[in-house]
Amino acid sequence: MINISKKKEVLHQLKLTRKQNKSIGLVPTMGSLHKGHLSLIKKAVLEHDIVWVSIFINPTQFNKSIDLENYPRNLDEDLSLLECFSKKVKVFSPSVNEIYGGDLSVTAYDFDLLDTRLEGKYRKNHFNGVATIVFKLLDLFKPKDVYFGEKDFQQVLIIKRLIVIEKFKVNLKICPTIRERSGLALSSRNMLLSAQEKNMASIIYESLIFIKTNFKNKPQYHLIKSVISSIEKIKNFKVQYLEICDSETLDLCDYKKSNKTCRAFICVEVNTVRLIDNILLN
Repeated sequence: MINISKKKEVLHQLKLTRKQNKSIGLVPTMGSLHKGHLSLIKKAVLEHDIVWVSIFINPTQFNKSIDLENYPRNLDEDLSLLECFSKKVKVFSPSVNEIYGGDLSVTAYDFDLLDTRLEGKYRKNHFNGVATIVFKLLDLFKPKDVYFGEKDFQQVLIIKRLIVIEKFKVNLKICPTIRERSGLALSSRNMLLSAQEKNMASIIYESLIFIKTNFKNKPQYHLIKSVISSIEKIKNFKVQYLEICDSETLDLCDYKKSNKTCRAFICVEVNTVRLIDNILLN
């Protein structure tokens, strides 16, 4: 398996691939790979001749330095995992300097307020950081398809908008959330939880299922209030947000007053670890 850290070498590899008329898929990650990432890579491998997996912890999307410092880093383990995965896979694992060249500024995009809601309320400039790195990767690889997970649904909407703004000729493939047996959405941040916290965090998905089951029958305000109350009975669990939103605009969505597709979004802080999830309601 090829692991490259320099853009110049990537461009050389891409030139050879295109000479052979082979298709390219891209799976951007921040490493600490789990079964969720592998599901994206597996889909890309089935659909393309060559699949590039980027492993890069992007500093510009972290609004708290402590969050960046604590983010799991397991490059050697990631490479070992991918070594056994498929001969189609190539890895790009650049340094911060290789990507940003000493200039950590981000591009300020107009995302039609998508970046001001949910995560955007609590992580200032987060989505401009995400968009900046995704732009750099799409501009470098120019893949036919790029793959992201449904767990980060707001991020998917941002990237969808970025593709339109920058006029990239790429298909955005959205893949289902992969979960633990308990229902907890797989995330690299799960590694920061204790065994007990991880076990108790199953309440997040259970709560989303409860909302989906009762969405049409119970007043929305009381439904959300009761779910928050149940979660926050657990020690060190704090609901940062729980909202029912339009799946395209992220405007607040009332099923009884709208024919829009609605989705429930949740973020729970477990001590200092933020866990996000969402579920389609109708």
